Amino acid sequence: MACRFFEDREHAVCYQKYRMCPSEELVGRLLAFLEIKKGRPFCLAVDVGCGSGQGTLRLAPHFKEVIGMDISAAQLETAQARTDAPNISYRQCPAEELPLEDASADLVASMSAAHWFDWPRFIREAFRILRPDGCLALLNYTMDMKLEDEKHSQELNGICSEFYSAVLPYRCAFLGPRSVPLYKEMFDSIPYPEKEWHDGIWVKHAMPLSSFIGMLETFSMYQAFLKENPEEAKRLSQDTTQRLLAVMGETSPEVEVVIGIQYYYIVARKPAVA
Repeated sequence: MACRFFEDREHAVCYQKYRMCPSEELVGRLLAFLEIKKGRPFCLAVDVGCGSGQGTLRLAPHFKEVIGMDISAAQLETAQARTDAPNISYRQCPAEELPLEDASADLVASMSAAHWFDWPRFIREAFRILRPDGCLALLNYTMDMKLEDEKHSQELNGICSEFYSAVLPYRCAFLGPRSVPLYKEMFDSIPYPEKEWHDGIWVKHAMPLSSFIGMLETFSMYQAFLKENPEEAKRLSQDTTQRLLAVMGETSPEVEVVIGIQYYYIVARKPAVA
């Protein structure tokens, strides 16, 4: 089952503004697997479900060519506006119908997007376009985000948990309350023997509180809430911001906060002889 979200232009702009780039450390882990299994040079990487291009930009320094692919014209327009790198291009297409020749890519990656795909079809398509010894990499993070504060972490994260509980009823039903089981199913369905599951990887991000709230507002379940009840959704964001500020003893939403985000990822190698 494939689902289409994030296609509204305003949402695409917010996505570009507030969604985080995958860290260099995380991308380095994916590339280390590729280097061990295939070796250099790295010629072509394909970033599927690229959105506004955060992951595409991370991959670009390491490959001769990177192609970001997404179903959303609005997301691609935003992605194209943020880079003039000569080795990056973008194409609009479904994740299950990638417009590339067989055995043409060294890496097929999807960063926080594969749970929206018809993943059995996507995985077959990914392995179709991978070269022998090429690699698939699927990266995502959990909703277990932690605001880190020396004195008030427990209270701050209690407020965040209330925010998540308020928007959870608007989460796409087929995802369930958490995406990890879907990725476990994807992992189990990969037909090749060389595959790895990694989890429990915590990465810290410093940002203004306003950006943290902005990031939460890009989530599909908040966007569904906003569409159904704009006043209540905006009130939830405003109340959450004010409650967090009050606990921290701050008044400006531009105060810097540190967010701990837990990532997990899948890597798999296409055999040299299928």
